[in-house]
Amino acid sequence: MSSGQYFVLAIILGPSIVWLANNWIRARHGYAIQDEEGNKIERTDSRLVTDLKAENAELRAHITKVNERLQVLERIATDGSVGVAAQIEALRDEPKVLAQLEKDAS
Repeated sequence: MSSGQYFVLAIILGPSIVWLANNWIRARHGYAIQDEEGNKIERTDSRLVTDLKAENAELRAHITKVNERLQVLERIATDGSVGVAAQIEALRDEPKVLAQLEKDAS
């Protein structure tokens, strides 16, 4: 092949190689890729990605509940024992108070 033929081949293959490299980089980083006409093709989530997103939401909800429980335990551990004892006794007395109110209402 002569140098002119290499030049023509480079002109034909050059843009195609650049287009392929551009789309490969875009796809690798999560951007929409382009088809031959320049239209954007959005990336669709696979079933695995959808399942992982659902599991992630469940785990976040679970972590929120665990954090709430931890806050209660920290409050119990750091408050004075007198305050905690009074709260426990108030909870024990609550059924007695409710029973007395029902008895008085009858």
